[in-house]
Amino acid sequence: MAPAFTRILIVTTALSLGACTTPTPPVQVARFHLNQPIERGSVVIEPITGEENSLEFRTYAAAVDRELRRIGYVPSEGLATTLYVANVGIRRDIRPGGAKRSPVSIGLGGGSGGVGAGLSFGLGGGGSNNVVITQLSVQLKRKADQSVVWEGRAQLEAGEKAPAAQPGMAASKLAEALFGDFPGESGRTITVK
Repeated sequence: MAPAFTRILIVTTALSLGACTTPTPPVQVARFHLNQPIERGSVVIEPITGEENSLEFRTYAAAVDRELRRIGYVPSEGLATTLYVANVGIRRDIRPGGAKRSPVSIGLGGGSGGVGAGLSFGLGGGGSNNVVITQLSVQLKRKADQSVVWEGRAQLEAGEKAPAAQPGMAASKLAEALFGDFPGESGRTITVK
């Protein structure tokens, strides 16, 4: 009986460990521009909503800054001397998913003389399966006339406890998807994996 229990325990442990590796969710990206070359130059990053001092905004602003530098923009000394202003907006919502049941359970039981007792417990999982929906939006405006030369939105959905739902990873993934192949095809929503 002990070898059978050991095999069951090994199989269920392997199954629960396999369930722990969550693939990174895809990002939905939409971009809009005038299908004309966009001059590179200096840029200042500002929040759309005025929350520049929040830790969450600074996390997303750093990811946007990293991607803007990668594609040839340089940070400006200040608003008075910049060519562009990048207005950054962040939105995070939670969609309830209800209670999540463990995919694996082990039952132990025994009995003698017609009387039995049992014990059952779940492995892995449990808790909530709420989904965090994170959206990053950026408008790149000419400072001189406030005209928008490029704008884009990127959105991802991840389980509440998934690494991709955490602001640091979400910010990097969203900014990379948004500015990948900049300026991108205008007016079309794409999926970036």
